[in-house]
Amino acid sequence: MGRPGSAGQADEQLRQARRADASNQVLQAELHFLAVLRLMPDHVESLVRLSQYAVRRGQAMRAVEFLITAVRARPADESLVVDLAVALMAGGRTQDAMVAIEAHLRPNAGSHTAWLLLGQLRESAGDGAGALKAWYQAVTRAQRSGCWLDSNTTPELLLDVVLQAVERVRVGRRELFFEAFGDLVELHGAVELRRVERALTGYLRDWDSTPADSRQRPKFFYFPDLPNAPYQDPSLQPWVGSLQAAFEDIRAEALRVVAEDQRLPAFAEVPAGVRPGHLAGKAAEPSWEAFFFYRHGKRFDANHLRCPGTSAVLESIELCRIDGDAPEICFSVLRPGTHILPHHGVTNVRLVMHLPLLVPQHCALNLVGIGEHVWQEGRLVMFDDTYQHEAWNHSDSTRIVLLMDCWNPHLSGVERRAVKQLIEAISGLQNISR
Repeated sequence: MGRPGSAGQADEQLRQARRADASNQVLQAELHFLAVLRLMPDHVESLVRLSQYAVRRGQAMRAVEFLITAVRARPADESLVVDLAVALMAGGRTQDAMVAIEAHLRPNAGSHTAWLLLGQLRESAGDGAGALKAWYQAVTRAQRSGCWLDSNTTPELLLDVVLQAVERVRVGRRELFFEAFGDLVELHGAVELRRVERALTGYLRDWDSTPADSRQRPKFFYFPDLPNAPYQDPSLQPWVGSLQAAFEDIRAEALRVVAEDQRLPAFAEVPAGVRPGHLAGKAAEPSWEAFFFYRHGKRFDANHLRCPGTSAVLESIELCRIDGDAPEICFSVLRPGTHILPHHGVTNVRLVMHLPLLVPQHCALNLVGIGEHVWQEGRLVMFDDTYQHEAWNHSDSTRIVLLMDCWNPHLSGVERRAVKQLIEAISGLQNISR
């Protein structure tokens, strides 16, 4: 902030600085920009111009001083952070340049030019895996926003660097993904993993692996060589007997939780005050709640302690465990008058199992274009949620099911391990928090 009465003086100094700069009178422009800073210490234009003069003279650390102040004034400005990192690099402080870029990206993950520079910095530091991850973020985020699609959507100054990053991502991620389960190929042979390799080449778009049935559209990963029945026999899972035998205990624990916690967390979080876009129905406030035992692979220890019978059964069976992604297991609580709108799941390498615990009339699961399933308490149903599906509770009472994802039973044991390692590699590349 400038001193009272200084605004007019600063404006006059700024006009003279710009005039001198336009006439290439660098020393005069510099004096005027410095005068602006004495009156307005966080004036970004002056700080940037002074940093540029310093860079031209080879005074990288003087440029850094100006740019640090500019970044503090405008922390979300990508161009300022990039300029600061470049100046730090010129001053031999590559590690500090990476720290500055990473600090900017934490709250500003969409800054694709910053990701691009971070990739270069990490590569220069010998971190090839980190460089690939940064370039992946740069390219995918830029292209999602309509940039870097071709020479017309890429700034000329960045074209060569962007083309290099695009190629590094194309080659690097292919190598990374095949290496993810390379140990299993060596151990068990290529024949045992041929279906996984085919699924991966489909994911990489070497060929069109879109499911033939238009109702099936996985949002993330499709394994093409599995039986594609929308509803599948729960008895294909070797542990269903244990789950069914525990029905009464699980049901009692679910009823107790719902009675004690009159309001559970929403299954899918939305901003406060916003009507969930995935819900509809006659209720004034449609509600789909969940008491999670696992979510995205994270174990909710306190909830396991509250429901020891349910926990014991879950921990006794083979769960679909993929770090950061699975399993997802909960008491799924659908309140009266709520309709979960049609949607698709992420992958067919896992199926969804429901153990209905409390089912009033007029409640159903529906695989769109295939048919309804009316839940019956204690009767398991297993389905492929990559088919478009919906569910509703048209009654005046709450519906509760134990919802859990589970491995597709048509995968062999070695295929499950390969898929786990592959998806963890894909997710690790995509997830900036890892």
